[in-house]
Amino acid sequence: MNQNIFTLPVTQQITPALSERQIGQLPVIVVDHPACRAAITLQGAHLLAWQPSGEQPVIWLSGNTAYDPGTAIRGGVPICWPWFGPAGTPSHGFARNIPWELTDHSENEEGVTLTFTLTDNPQTQALWPHAFTLVARFTLGAECHIELASTGDFTTTAALHSYFQIGDIDTIAVRGLGSHYVDKVLDGAEGEHQGDLVFTGRTDRVYTQPQAVSTIVDPALQREIEVEHHHHSDVIAWNPGVALSTSMGDMTDDGYKTMVCVETGCVSTPQVSKPGAPARLATTLRVRALNRA
Repeated sequence: MNQNIFTLPVTQQITPALSERQIGQLPVIVVDHPACRAAITLQGAHLLAWQPSGEQPVIWLSGNTAYDPGTAIRGGVPICWPWFGPAGTPSHGFARNIPWELTDHSENEEGVTLTFTLTDNPQTQALWPHAFTLVARFTLGAECHIELASTGDFTTTAALHSYFQIGDIDTIAVRGLGSHYVDKVLDGAEGEHQGDLVFTGRTDRVYTQPQAVSTIVDPALQREIEVEHHHHSDVIAWNPGVALSTSMGDMTDDGYKTMVCVETGCVSTPQVSKPGAPARLATTLRVRALNRA
């Protein structure tokens, strides 16, 4: 489904490498650059695709998601802000469900940088009574770097809720998560485990002492996806498993087989934004062949 984004009709050619198109009812900024292809919707500043040149797609996107205004997109990299999970309504915050503005863009031979901005408005004030400026900056090339900066005077929880394309959930392993976690499947029970995380069913864990880099080892696609975390307190690992996947209208019944979420977050330790001192959260994504040194 990622491939179809790049064949959508162009509504506005912004630069040789950047165009605006329409996916469903949503405008989307499409990057077609020698170093990579990528796509970000204005709603949510939501990364739908990132594919370095010569590589398979890295980001998973549901074949069943609706691209309708105000409806969360299933897959990609949703920006969960100013709260994570069901701490408020809507779940995972409002930032992923409302339009942002493309406020800056630049490009060179290595790739493209796009900046999207969201500021408070009557819709956000009704949900969360704070003045804020939220900036998401995407640096897209052989690597993908996403940085979120929130300016104002408040406390938030947040996550870059990255969905990754994998060959088979039964064969992957995730390294670098640390041992301690909060198990959201078991109502917040705390647990410990050593070594790699493998998936044997529905998994929803907030790892509270992660290493700086998590690695998804994918023998089926013969690659590793490296997720480097910045300014975070937690890494969230999620796969819905078969029963939940089947019950979700915006995911195909077997969608869980080819996706895994490894998310950079501030959940157990909230972020504090102060005037002149924005809170930041960032992630850097890399992909490499499994057997390459």
